[in-house]
Amino acid sequence: MSEEKLALLAKVASLYYEKNLTQAEIAKRLNISRPQVSRLLAEGRQEGVVEIIIHHPTTKSVSLEQNLLNRFALKEVKLLASGHLGYAQLIERLGVLAARHMEERLEDGMILGISWNSGVYQVVNALRAARRKKVTVVQLTGAVGSINPLIDGPDLTRWLAQTLGGQYKYLPAPLLVESKATREALLQERSIRETLTLLDQMDMALIGIGSLSPALSSLLLAGYITEAELREIIRQGGVGDICSYHYDLRGNVLPLELHRRLIGVSLEMLRKTPYVIGVGGGIDKASAVLGALRLGVLDCLITDEIAARAVVKMSDL
Repeated sequence: MSEEKLALLAKVASLYYEKNLTQAEIAKRLNISRPQVSRLLAEGRQEGVVEIIIHHPTTKSVSLEQNLLNRFALKEVKLLASGHLGYAQLIERLGVLAARHMEERLEDGMILGISWNSGVYQVVNALRAARRKKVTVVQLTGAVGSINPLIDGPDLTRWLAQTLGGQYKYLPAPLLVESKATREALLQERSIRETLTLLDQMDMALIGIGSLSPALSSLLLAGYITEAELREIIRQGGVGDICSYHYDLRGNVLPLELHRRLIGVSLEMLRKTPYVIGVGGGIDKASAVLGALRLGVLDCLITDEIAARAVVKMSDL
């Protein structure tokens, strides 16, 4: 990166973090758009111009962590002492907690799969550029394309790989196609086959635990399903999704026709991956977290203490 560009990143960061100007005020001062300011701030973190270290408290409830470890045969549990945070603050802090954990676990030469949603975005956003690992980052599911590109698979994959100093591999296909026949035809494409082969060799995966709340449902927000279709999924017992595979509270995958039209990692691939990190929290996501744990794909759960207590309580019923 040129010295001129680095100087711009530093200037924008200084105005925002040191002078406490808003993004709109910076945009006006520099005669650029507000989205450009947002991108420059994100780029400053990626390039190591800015390093933000926030020491959020983790829970001291060792017994709660141990309960989850034993009850769901997990390898690790990381709990955030969330208090009464709003959802946006909660997922941001969970992202920091997950990022620190990933930095400890990642090793050179690993193949790392990454899904997409706002929670996964927060993890990538919190990773520190200074701690680089020569990993290959692979997109777990096809691209959504119709939502904020920052939280879509291709951009997250590239961003994470650049932050870690590694390589990346796209899955050049949409997340959901029109028919099973279209899916089967696309799976014959060489570039798609090559990516799926890499997914079958993953050492680690980072996945978001999706909610079926209309305000949080990734497929609804992306326009792939309607509110009526979401209500039908919920009527069938759906509580959450992992990589767009929907499941009920018992961890059973729902018999949905849309599952036959998905392009991406399979649940079987995730189950054979040595270390799968699932990120999700908040009391409204507790049922999605419980179903995900019973689905049997997670090795590490990163959530908050309030959601964890609700999960334990529900699993006793």
